[in-house]
Amino acid sequence: MEQLTQKLGSGEMVIQELPVPQLSAGMVLVKNHFSLISAGTEGSTVKAARKSLIGKAKERPQQVKQVLDTLKKQGIVQTYRAVMKKLDAYSPLGYSSAGEVIAVADDVTEFKVGDKVACAGAGYANHAEVVSVPVNLCIKLHDDADLAEACYNTLGAIALQGVRQADLRLGETCAVIGLGLIGQLACLELKASGVNVVGIDVSEGAVKMAREHCADIAIARNTPGIEEQIKDYTNGIGVDCVIIAAATSSLDPVNFAGAICRKKGKVVVLGAVPTGFDREPYYYKKELELKMSCSYGPGRYDLNYEEKGIDYPAAYVRWTEKRNMEAFQNLIYNKRIDLGYLTTHRFKFEDAPKAYDIVVKRTEPFLGIVLEYDYTKEHKAGSININTANAVKDVNIAFIGAGSYAQGHLLPNLPSEDEVGRISVMTNSGTTSKRVAEKYKFAQCTSDEKEILNNEKINTLFIATRHDTHAHYVIEGLRAGKNVYVEKPLCLNVDELIEIEQLCQEKNCGVMIGFNRRFSPFAQKIKAKVGSGKMSMIYRINAGSIPADSWIQDLTVGGGRIIGEACHFIDLMAYMCGSVPCKVSASVMNDPQGLNDTVNMLVEFENGSTGVVAYYANGSKSLPKEYFEVYHAGTTGIIYDFKKCEIYGRKVEKFSKTSQDKGQKEMMTQFFASLKNGKLPIALNEIFSVTKATFAALKSMQEDGAPVKF
Repeated sequence: MEQLTQKLGSGEMVIQELPVPQLSAGMVLVKNHFSLISAGTEGSTVKAARKSLIGKAKERPQQVKQVLDTLKKQGIVQTYRAVMKKLDAYSPLGYSSAGEVIAVADDVTEFKVGDKVACAGAGYANHAEVVSVPVNLCIKLHDDADLAEACYNTLGAIALQGVRQADLRLGETCAVIGLGLIGQLACLELKASGVNVVGIDVSEGAVKMAREHCADIAIARNTPGIEEQIKDYTNGIGVDCVIIAAATSSLDPVNFAGAICRKKGKVVVLGAVPTGFDREPYYYKKELELKMSCSYGPGRYDLNYEEKGIDYPAAYVRWTEKRNMEAFQNLIYNKRIDLGYLTTHRFKFEDAPKAYDIVVKRTEPFLGIVLEYDYTKEHKAGSININTANAVKDVNIAFIGAGSYAQGHLLPNLPSEDEVGRISVMTNSGTTSKRVAEKYKFAQCTSDEKEILNNEKINTLFIATRHDTHAHYVIEGLRAGKNVYVEKPLCLNVDELIEIEQLCQEKNCGVMIGFNRRFSPFAQKIKAKVGSGKMSMIYRINAGSIPADSWIQDLTVGGGRIIGEACHFIDLMAYMCGSVPCKVSASVMNDPQGLNDTVNMLVEFENGSTGVVAYYANGSKSLPKEYFEVYHAGTTGIIYDFKKCEIYGRKVEKFSKTSQDKGQKEMMTQFFASLKNGKLPIALNEIFSVTKATFAALKSMQEDGAPVKF
């Protein structure tokens, strides 16, 4: 299938052939009939992409700061890889579309093949022939719905959430500042609810359009006496609310809103405007209320709602983002609002780059720009050939998942193409699959895991997906008779671990996990000096906070931070002392959110060694992340964030590096060597024991710190 993409680095915009998106749990696969270009949001993205690197840096100072922080912590190489990943990636465009359902996941019951639907969401409702959308970002339409109007879905819901934040009553008056597409939609919705509408914009054309279609009065911002006109229209009271739907860096909209609003009135910020308003004379003396409107409404940015499909009860959250979309579509279908005048341009999908030229260069007036697809085409999941010259070798690999970590640490450290056959790449996003396949010279990209699992040429599988899918792909990979490398964690629960252990016994295949720290040069130096045996260890991790709504914190998706990350630190201790963990006691600091990510763990090993893992999420960002000490037979080794190392014995030895080296390159070297010599770099019993230790830590926390043996 074809999709519109753009490179952030060069600004190059192309329609390219990509694999049909994956149909994951809770998703529906939709063949687009129409999609809408959001001139404001997408126009800004496209303009930024077409600027020079210096221009991009000026527009995104926060991202520049992140780059500098990465440079300071991880060095030039990792920073360069991270930046180039962003600049070279094929970025999807679009977030509002309408079409028909062509497939549904097994757990989806509210949709069926053939349903007409409207879709929403950046990264989901893209400008593409086929999109995969979560159920709570997709709504069912009437069979005779006009899909060319239904594709306004996302922007209509965004405008409607702003109207709901205004909370106006029949006969009250609302001013809308900014009469672009969102502003026009807000005016239409206000009128449909019985509110008097005053439209304001800097553009005479936008004002004229609003006056003719959606506003009771519409006035250009620079009109002399504009405040008096609005005051007269409201019988001297002022408007009850102002919705700011403009996008500007100027403070004029928010200050002008204060001037025209009545006492005790409301100002709702719907567009991208600064809110550093003047306290005097309006906001303070009128006691105005300033409110923000968040995208489509409640549920936005909530992992449970958007990705897991868990709805909010209507009795307590009457208007979610999905119910806002449904209300908007009902307004269209019942002809309570007329969107006909909003579509100023319609382009065939293959001409989409021309549409964006109009947006960026402003060569002619525009408002709603709709892309039309050839929906008679058939689409099937499958692979796309990228590099047909890639020859099959003794070791032939495929990647399932190839996000930031894989592109930063795994893919750059692959052996040469002469040594290893690079067969296939599969990710959730077809854009990522294709770009990774091109950059790292894989033969193909795909959206169908069966094409990888059933491919007899592929004997080694790399898994770098979200944590909740690791066990599934490990199990299926082993069943298919493939060697498996999986990023940590191995799995999220005991049942998954038991099945993996059994398969490892049955199949003559190797399993490797991404416990890279044991392969770092400083860990190797200390190990060589202190040897093995009964020892004491301390590992302090200044982990930093991660928001509660992050997928990493979700126990069913990321497994939480103990299972998801603390396994690294227990593994380094196991490597250092030459034994496996057998008992864990864990004490967690009380947290109102129940995140369990500020923890002290005492880990005991079979050979009598002990280690303390102090995993803290409440520290300063300026403190380096990791500090490790090991004590054995009169020798002490210390690692400072994998940049410095000190060994105290008969003499003091000190080593340092200009950038971090956490062992990823050496780990990959040893893993590929093991595929030929048959000796795994990490013994399976160590992998399984470390995994069990993380489960034991969680159980100990639940039991008020009681020791848990395993």
